Amino acid sequence: MELKKKSLTDKTIHFWYCDFNQNKNRLDSFHSILSTDERARSGKFKFEKDRDCYIISRGILRLLLGSYLDMKAKDIKFKYTSYGKPILDFESNLKFNVSHSGNRAAFAFFRNTEIGVDIEKIKYDFDVLELAQNFFSKKEIEVLERQSEENLPAAFFRCWTRKESFIKAEGSGLSFPLDKFAVSLENDEEAKLLETQWNLKEKVEWNLFSFKPASDYIAAVAVRNHVTKISYYDWDELSS
Repeated sequence: MELKKKSLTDKTIHFWYCDFNQNKNRLDSFHSILSTDERARSGKFKFEKDRDCYIISRGILRLLLGSYLDMKAKDIKFKYTSYGKPILDFESNLKFNVSHSGNRAAFAFFRNTEIGVDIEKIKYDFDVLELAQNFFSKKEIEVLERQSEENLPAAFFRCWTRKESFIKAEGSGLSFPLDKFAVSLENDEEAKLLETQWNLKEKVEWNLFSFKPASDYIAAVAVRNHVTKISYYDWDELSS
């Protein structure tokens, strides 16, 4: 299975998402385009669901990269940063990032500048404020404390996805101090970097986007660049 060549212009983000349950019938096809080390890794997962999610997400990533790079998906080679982030093992201005949670995965693509994406299934069975006290900035905690009990989980995951996408784009991984910057969290679709304590001017250099790809899921994309457009694609619809 290969996709037609897809173009990606400067200043434009392409955001893709998929449902693992809609792609289980393609497991063999996805597995066939994985590299030797990816196949070995897939065989080490203890649970079948985790193995299948890895094969599907890595297979879709390869197919999408192949369509942007005009390459065969199985010929794409990766290397990894010290934080485990996959990047292309050859010269290219195409940047990408992947995230998955529950039964969904998200993929983001951009030119020239690193990009971060995070998707989360909204959960309701934890103490939101206690967890926020450990990870979020003072400004974010104050906003959470003003939320109704009903709205707290969604507000928490708006914040979490935006912060996670930012640190993935920034490149330092989870070692980056989460309480040293603040994001907006009041609205599902309007996202903004509000504060960067190490450099008060840096916040204007970033674009954040938020999106609900499915009920009980929230996703965010971050890029250190002035973006003019973001396009959303449902893999399950466009690949069927």
